[in-house]
Amino acid sequence: MVVVESDLLPPDPSVVVIPLLSDYPAVRQLNPEIEHDGRRYILATRLIAAVRRRSLRRTGNAAAQADEITRAMDVLMAGV
Repeated sequence: MVVVESDLLPPDPSVVVIPLLSDYPAVRQLNPEIEHDGRRYILATRLIAAVRRRSLRRTGNAAAQADEITRAMDVLMAGV
C-alpha cells in the first residue's frame, strides 16, 4: 500500500492508502507502475481506502513517484 494522506493533517487512527497489486488491469495515468524491492506493482487507485494506521509497517518510499501518484488521484477524482 502507498499512504497518500498528507503528513500535515492532524494525527488520526486511520490513514488513506492506495493498494499496490502485482496483477491489476492498468488504465493509463490512473494506475501507474510503482517499483518496490526490485518488483513492479500497479497502483490500484480505484481501491483507495482508509486503514488503521497501527496496522501498517513502512517498507519503502514512493516519493520519487509522487507526481504520478498525484496525477492518478486527480484522474480518479476529477477525470483530468
